[in-house]
Amino acid sequence: MSDNTTPSRPAALGAEGRKTAADKKTAPNESTTPAEGTAPAEGTTPDRSAPPDRSAPPDKSAPPDKSAPPDKSTAPGKKTASARPDRSIAPGKKTTPGTSTTPAKGTVPAKKTTPDKSTAAAKNAAAGRKTAPGDKPMTGKPTTPTRSATPGKTTAAAKNTAPGKSATPGRKTVAAKSATPGKTTAAAKNTAPGQKTAPGTSATPGKKTAPGNKPITGKTTAPGKKTVPGNKPMTGKPTAPTKKTVPTKKTAAGKGAEAPARRPRRGPRFSVARGWFPPLGTKGRIALIASLLTGLVSHGYHLFRYPLYLTDEGIYMQRAWSVVRETSLSPYTYDYDHAPLGWITLAGWAFPLPKQFEAFGNAINTGRFLMLLVHIASVYLLFEIARRLSGSVLAATVTSFLFNVSPLAVYFQRQVLLDNLMIFWLLLSLFMLLRREVTIRSVFGGGMALGIALITKENAIFFVPSFVYLLYRRVKGSASSRFTSTLWPFAAATPIGAYVTYALLKNELLPSGFDFDLNNPPADHVSLLYTLWWQLNRNQGTLFSHTGLLQTSWLVRDKFLLIAGVCAMVICLWIGLRDRKRNPGFLIAGTLALGYAFYLVRGSVVLDFYVTPLIPMLALNLGMVTDRLLKGTFANRFMRGAHSVTRVAVPSFAAVLLLASPASGYLVHTNTEGHTQIADQYQSKINLTGMQHAQIAWVRKHVPPNSRIIMDDDLWGELHDIRPFYPYAHSHWNASSDPDVRDKLFKKRWQNVDYIIMSNKMRRSMMLNNSDGRENWILQALRNSTRVWSVTEGNIKLEIYRVQ
Repeated sequence: MSDNTTPSRPAALGAEGRKTAADKKTAPNESTTPAEGTAPAEGTTPDRSAPPDRSAPPDKSAPPDKSAPPDKSTAPGKKTASARPDRSIAPGKKTTPGTSTTPAKGTVPAKKTTPDKSTAAAKNAAAGRKTAPGDKPMTGKPTTPTRSATPGKTTAAAKNTAPGKSATPGRKTVAAKSATPGKTTAAAKNTAPGQKTAPGTSATPGKKTAPGNKPITGKTTAPGKKTVPGNKPMTGKPTAPTKKTVPTKKTAAGKGAEAPARRPRRGPRFSVARGWFPPLGTKGRIALIASLLTGLVSHGYHLFRYPLYLTDEGIYMQRAWSVVRETSLSPYTYDYDHAPLGWITLAGWAFPLPKQFEAFGNAINTGRFLMLLVHIASVYLLFEIARRLSGSVLAATVTSFLFNVSPLAVYFQRQVLLDNLMIFWLLLSLFMLLRREVTIRSVFGGGMALGIALITKENAIFFVPSFVYLLYRRVKGSASSRFTSTLWPFAAATPIGAYVTYALLKNELLPSGFDFDLNNPPADHVSLLYTLWWQLNRNQGTLFSHTGLLQTSWLVRDKFLLIAGVCAMVICLWIGLRDRKRNPGFLIAGTLALGYAFYLVRGSVVLDFYVTPLIPMLALNLGMVTDRLLKGTFANRFMRGAHSVTRVAVPSFAAVLLLASPASGYLVHTNTEGHTQIADQYQSKINLTGMQHAQIAWVRKHVPPNSRIIMDDDLWGELHDIRPFYPYAHSHWNASSDPDVRDKLFKKRWQNVDYIIMSNKMRRSMMLNNSDGRENWILQALRNSTRVWSVTEGNIKLEIYRVQ
């Protein structure tokens, strides 16, 4: 079977009974006009009795078809008066004078037979037959006669009909794709040269094309040659035989429609404002699991032995103990120095445990295990936030890596601090606002999480502007924007309202006489608003002095995160301001870090662990800038092939340098003797809390339980929750400020003190807290005491004094 022939459907014949077209001979002057590019079939005789076909007007622009034998009855090129155009032939083509292809009415339909598919296009003409002038003679075997088809039925001819194959009378043929050698024809499908079809339809009767597609017209099959639409086809010029053309693929619309060009495949859409976040994918899940495991190892290893139990850890655990044991917010007078939800959370964690506060050895250890769980949850939230703000798994991985292994993070996030709980609620609120769809549940949940963060630690208020801007961009233009923009602040204000209501019910919201004089604090009762006013007016001095925490504590632990993170914050702000309308992710990340950095440098009192909420924000900025720089640097053609590998290799190499460099202090550091060793947080030989356990053991062995003791808050839980109890052991903070302890138990006399248990930096804290002379009597008791126990390791020194 020939590759270029396609079987055509049976067409109508004349009124000759049931004889087939093969049984008749074609008389001169009675040939049918074949379709363009095809030769008439042998042995077909049109029906003269049929009326002329008026389906198409004559086209004067097309030349006579030379593929059929010349008509001897008329002069060449002249039209006969009786000839009418055949509607079954494509517009723009002439019929042979004096003939008509329309079958006569009343003819008996012939049976259908399958046309012969075994012959090639060039073999349809009889051997030795005359060809049209200018054409080369074609040789081949005659085709198998086909039976007549239903009269008057018009069918589309097969594509790729070879030249020389005749069209059955009454049929339409489609212009062949491959022309006879030496002959140039128009390549338009089912249309005459220069004629366009209406959009959505094809030239083949009864077939439609896909909407918007137009068949291509005017193209020639001769190599390298094209005809202008509307020009006459050129015939009679022999050319070299052309190769067979590969038939084009069929479209869903039909054979007559050409397949439209496919659009280039676009990457996943990304928009923070619209919630178009790329999927996590397999690589993202692997990176997330690796980040969670890294956080578990870096913060879980050495958890109960490093660092020392600190004062604030003891304060928060003693207040959690009071919630569980005494159903009050503090064992002392609660002066609203901090909102209470942080230690209420600690109490809720310890209460269902088998041994409650001693489940992991002591109260602070129990709280530290909760901090480990909170950190792992925060890693997940931070990973997803970074991925959704940047649209990149690499940015999320870099962010989580720095958040996990930074010495600043390992040191402070292991401790029982309200700041760690605040970070979790802030990240949860941000995560709720970055969901794919802004629903009522996500808006309400995000607002509630922010409100809980505010009554966990008040300095969360410096993150609120970034949250408001993100909410505005997410709900802008939505049908429920007015409702959601009102619901979110209402949800955030609900926990705050509960806190204010508590103070109002206890008549502790306002100071007595509405007096906010900082030099004369109210004596009859504490006040929430007065405490807030006092905290806002505290002043410490500059953070950048040589004795400030930046030089003495923060840069010593992690220079890279602080310096590189601030630079990344500036870059994020610059990129975010430029792209704020298209993508607000960089602007949100930059403002989150900027808002809290302003809180630290504003000049108020700052403690060393106040830097904790800044760590994830700087890590977020560094992750996003790292991803952006790698995208811009390796996007050229030279590095395009290695782009995906390079984006992983460069951060990995930087991570190895950070971990291996002693200057960074991430994994190894240089000790005071100049030797390089494993960093303290991973040093198995270092057991700092073991020194405090030894101190408590000595107290239990040598100090009577009814002794009046001045100490630090880090040991409070050990002496009040584990037998034997020491009910008269109090911290120097409460002994100097709480009236019940200062005036009733000690009566502000150093002679009423039996022992002073000194923590590592307790002497310095007493000096700082004695600005108004409130601790003079405690310092005098220390000067009149004798040291009975001490231990020193590095720059850490613990002591016990007996007052004479």
